[in-house]
Amino acid sequence: MEFTKSLLKGKLIKRYKRFFVDVKLNNRIVTAHCPNTGSMKGLLKEGNDVYLLKHDNPKRKLKYGLEIIKAEKNLVGVNTHMANKIVKHGLHRNLIKELNNCEKIKSEVFFNKETRFDFMVEKNEQKSFVEVKNVTLFRDEKIAEFPDAITSRGSKHLITLIDAIKKGYSSYLIFLVQIQNMEYFKIAKDIDNDYYKNYTKAKKAGVNFLAYKCKISPKEIFIEKRLKIINE
Repeated sequence: MEFTKSLLKGKLIKRYKRFFVDVKLNNRIVTAHCPNTGSMKGLLKEGNDVYLLKHDNPKRKLKYGLEIIKAEKNLVGVNTHMANKIVKHGLHRNLIKELNNCEKIKSEVFFNKETRFDFMVEKNEQKSFVEVKNVTLFRDEKIAEFPDAITSRGSKHLITLIDAIKKGYSSYLIFLVQIQNMEYFKIAKDIDNDYYKNYTKAKKAGVNFLAYKCKISPKEIFIEKRLKIINE
């Protein structure tokens, strides 16, 4: 996934009201949209390098969007809206080994009236639901973690993936690690123990859990390699 144009490098001043960040850009301060409603734990240190995308749409109130933060020497993709685009790119280019050569790839497919999953793929007449979680948390120099805050919505998705298996589908959850230099992934059970319990339940029920790291630069982000999940 290439960015539509070159990103602009600045210095983070602060994030506030969840959707706003102030950034020092070329000796002036601009307010950019923060496309991430999570806690962004560990990423928001004042003075961190950030990379902004400038938008040309005159109807946008904020002309800049936050795309990448550099924290502890690692570039981190923080735009949660990019996660599905990166995975879709990976599915079409067979970058996800366990889901390669799919005959059909559909986005945003309803499983029931309350839940729709990010993708439904089909291969050899087997339909599979795929849910994507964007990962930006690391507290160890080599280990990425999810979630970065309590996520009841995330637990609901796990339970529904189990329901999909009962109805004859295969279920996958991809933890998309948009963090440089990671080698492992784990569930942050100290942050959300209920999510960890539901993860364990889903794994026993047959949900396939995959963690894939992205290659990140100010020019592009794409899936690079699978990471080992070390909760087991």
